[in-house]
Amino acid sequence: MKTLSKDNADNVARHLAMAARVIDEDPELAHQHALAASRSAGRVGVVRETVAITAYAVGDFALALRELRTHRRITGSDDQLPLIVDSERGVGRPDRALEEGRAVDRSTLSVPVRVQLAIAMSGARLDLGQADRALQELEIPEADPDRAFEWSPALFSARAAVLEELGRADEAEEWERRASIAADALDAAAGVADREVIVVEEIELIDDEGGVDVASGVIPLEEDRQDSVESGGDEHVVDVDGESTSVDANADGRDDVSSDEEDAR
Repeated sequence: MKTLSKDNADNVARHLAMAARVIDEDPELAHQHALAASRSAGRVGVVRETVAITAYAVGDFALALRELRTHRRITGSDDQLPLIVDSERGVGRPDRALEEGRAVDRSTLSVPVRVQLAIAMSGARLDLGQADRALQELEIPEADPDRAFEWSPALFSARAAVLEELGRADEAEEWERRASIAADALDAAAGVADREVIVVEEIELIDDEGGVDVASGVIPLEEDRQDSVESGGDEHVVDVDGESTSVDANADGRDDVSSDEEDAR
């Protein structure tokens, strides 16, 4: 964005911000904003990335692939590799999708990207009718059923889908249940769940790494969380038996800002 004039940069930033804002509710409108930004800043990496993401959202996988490759060439980043793999699947090339995923050293990827890549690779295996190998793709350290991070609901659901394909219905149901629990716990930790009494079947505790434990049976009340932050002390939670325990009130539970929104600023 620094290569653009101030007026042009401001205009492009507005389009990128709108694309990020409406993509979940109106992918087509988000795509139009991304295209408008690309007409003014076609050589800016984040602009090409946004066009790719919105193209994927509206099902234009061929355009998504072209834009993702351009973004990769401009920035040298592999952060959108999972989307490249999924877009190859979208155009009917699961074999090519697997080749793309194997071409990169996964140890060089961030944890969220590595998890997304495992899910995409598993999907490509399913496309090829390789359910056993699809499950193997998901056998990663991050698939911890007792802890929830931002990627956990999608990872758990992907595992449930593969187990269902393998005819292991009971296991599939258990992993889908854990996906739901993880999503609820993460929502509660972010403060977006019901502000009254929230009770789930498993524990929800924020750890020092920004994760959420989902092992036992408590979830914080929103009022207790606020009281804890104001007092600077431990945060109180109420379990299903009516007993209380405590959570470190200083644990980091903030959501990441999307790369598009950050660059748009």
